[in-house]
Amino acid sequence: MAKLFLHYTLKPGVARETYEAWTRGTDYPAMRGLKRVSSFTVNRVRGLLMGEGAVGIDYIEVFDIPDLDGFIAEDMGGAVVQSVMGQFMGYVENPRFIIADEVV
Repeated sequence: MAKLFLHYTLKPGVARETYEAWTRGTDYPAMRGLKRVSSFTVNRVRGLLMGEGAVGIDYIEVFDIPDLDGFIAEDMGGAVVQSVMGQFMGYVENPRFIIADEVV
């Protein structure tokens, strides 16, 4: 199972409360409704556990995707993801999409 990690900052002027209300009302239902997404969470970054300085990101999203090829081929270009991504890009900047596999 692949994991998709997405990290980003909010655009200047976007209130955390506004973005998180959109996440709960739009992003969660849409992404969790995709058949190729077995788990999806949005996590607000609190800070560093060790060390000093700014983290440089505001949120990390974590997707568990059992069928990554199908997700990329069908879901990414589909109406649900494209609609959510269009709205999402109005709230955030510098998104980075990282695909990873668990070491077993």
